[in-house]
Amino acid sequence: MVSIHSSLERDENGMTAVIEFLSAFTLFLMILTAFLSLAQLEMGSNDTSVDRLDRAASQGIDRMTSDGGWFVPVFADGSYDYENSTSDWHLQPIDNLNGGIVLAGLMAQNSLDFDRIAALGNVTEDNLARGLGLSEKFSIKLEIKISESNDESRANMILFTGGTDRGSAQASSSSFKEIQVGQEKFLIILEVHNGGRKANNLHITEISPRSVSGSPEWIELYNPNNFAIDLNGWSLSHTSPNLNTNLLLREGVISGNSITILSGDVNIQPVGDADHVIDLGSEGFLGVGQINLLDDGGGVVKLSYTQLNEFQPFEVMRVTWGGDTGFFLTPSQSLKHVTDNFPPGVEDWEISSTPSPGLIE
Repeated sequence: MVSIHSSLERDENGMTAVIEFLSAFTLFLMILTAFLSLAQLEMGSNDTSVDRLDRAASQGIDRMTSDGGWFVPVFADGSYDYENSTSDWHLQPIDNLNGGIVLAGLMAQNSLDFDRIAALGNVTEDNLARGLGLSEKFSIKLEIKISESNDESRANMILFTGGTDRGSAQASSSSFKEIQVGQEKFLIILEVHNGGRKANNLHITEISPRSVSGSPEWIELYNPNNFAIDLNGWSLSHTSPNLNTNLLLREGVISGNSITILSGDVNIQPVGDADHVIDLGSEGFLGVGQINLLDDGGGVVKLSYTQLNEFQPFEVMRVTWGGDTGFFLTPSQSLKHVTDNFPPGVEDWEISSTPSPGLIE
């Protein structure tokens, strides 16, 4: 009997140990499952494309806020001119910046540098993205604003905003950093998008197809984006009953929030407060004096842009005079865009007897 009792006791103890082990193991699996679920919520999905966007946004904001950045010129053959590289990228002329690689760092002496923030207007979206090491497939949007201030009039003031809206992209990620300067906090937000149509919007704000005798024809452009715009890939076309011309721009860059005058003769062109003046007389697109390359009686001028991955130009906007528009200009009159509608319709233009190239009212 003793032997049988001991055997039963050993069996019961063994069964208890097995049950305790299984219970502990089940509890471990429950804890592990809960941890993995929580980690999934915090870290996001395992989609590699999303991970690349997250990493690009995080690294991009770190690179812009770690130091003052740098600029490296590029030779015609595509090689880097390291000998003439500089950390003072914000002091470089706009054409130089557009011809090289720039990492637009925003810091100086461990604080935000407002001169560098202002100089972002001389950098194109593509050049900034390239300097941050992003893929050509990515587009970006950058915003810098005052998030907190002891001066109520400066609270939420935007210092810079520009780039591609996320609505046109397949996927997007953002990263931000808040930096204290004195009694104010500045918020820097960088969005990185997978694709999207670049925000290359240029507005024709005024056109003079019938200038005063002896004066050049001219077109006024406005860049509403804080980023600079590279004119390579932009095109102009003029269609009328008497003449059709097309012009593809291959070079030039205009700064953010700037006014540009395209002129038939830059030497005698009134420019007002224009930031840039570009000669299109030598290109045979705009006339001067008795050379009328824009039809006086009526015509259509289209401004278009072709992205690198596209074959057909995308029409950004157009302006039409004569014909059924009711816009019949006499010498010394211009056609002005007078509303905020974009792209504008015929009703958004009016004839002006006081042309004002380089002055947007």
